[in-house]
Amino acid sequence: MAKIADAKVVTTDVFEMGGIPWKSLNLETSAPSSPPTTLLIFTPTVPAAYTVIVFYHGFFIPPSYYTQLLAHIASHGFIVVAPQLFRNGLPMFGSDEIKYAGKVVDWLVTGLQPLLPENVEAKLKKVVLSGHSKGGKTAFSMALGYAKTTLKFSALIIGIDPVGRLSMCKATESPPQILTGVPRSLNLKVPVAVIGTGLGPEKANIFFPPCAPDGANHVEFFNESKPPKANFVAADYGHMDMLDDVTPGIFGTVLAKCSCKNGKGPRKLMRETVGGLAVAFLRAQLDGDYKDFDAILDNPGIAPARLDDVEYIPA
Repeated sequence: MAKIADAKVVTTDVFEMGGIPWKSLNLETSAPSSPPTTLLIFTPTVPAAYTVIVFYHGFFIPPSYYTQLLAHIASHGFIVVAPQLFRNGLPMFGSDEIKYAGKVVDWLVTGLQPLLPENVEAKLKKVVLSGHSKGGKTAFSMALGYAKTTLKFSALIIGIDPVGRLSMCKATESPPQILTGVPRSLNLKVPVAVIGTGLGPEKANIFFPPCAPDGANHVEFFNESKPPKANFVAADYGHMDMLDDVTPGIFGTVLAKCSCKNGKGPRKLMRETVGGLAVAFLRAQLDGDYKDFDAILDNPGIAPARLDDVEYIPA
């Protein structure tokens, strides 16, 4: 396992809620700023300039199901913009999804700043891409240039159990088909962090296939990425365990809890782990502050959820 620095740091506060006050905004397409799709925004309220993270949700999962996770990240000093990539109540696929994902990024240039609290500035020179499940593949696709945007991307946090297709069969992958099966084949020019789950490749029952099948899950995304790249696996948790404790609606009460194998521990520990890993990775890659990231690499046991396959490969 590669290390970034020689200093041994054994503690970190990234797994706890940060001390920066924040608020959330629900923005509809009919709003004065005319976003291309419905947005859920988390922003600090303390005057300062903050990095912007665009977060893409998983299949059939509304952004509101990630409220506790995204709030955790925002409380450490980040603006999070979570678009809802649905049309007529159904998730978008392929070129439509990528097109709207790109439109959201371009909307940031003029649409985001007027919505923020007084003296809170959105830093748009380097925008971060992130996503869960199918949204992880969307973030990768964006970074690979499948949507032309005016903003540059700086780092990826695709951990949140990225999924490229429904099975090992390449025919099940909707466009763009980005997974090749070849190590380091993804032509990414940004640092990558992949946070997978140990139970994602397992079936919850006989009625549903695995939500993060072998050959198309976090393992493949990490292997096909080029350094610098980081890998973490929450061994005892499943594909949906980073969602809120309460996820209303048919999908939230039935499918999200029955279609994927879930861990037996509290979801709170999984959310804290994912949020903390995201914050530590971003501080290291964007600000050159490796204290928290090194602490986790040196002692993965400080994370609330048990981590396996902890690895960092520098450039």
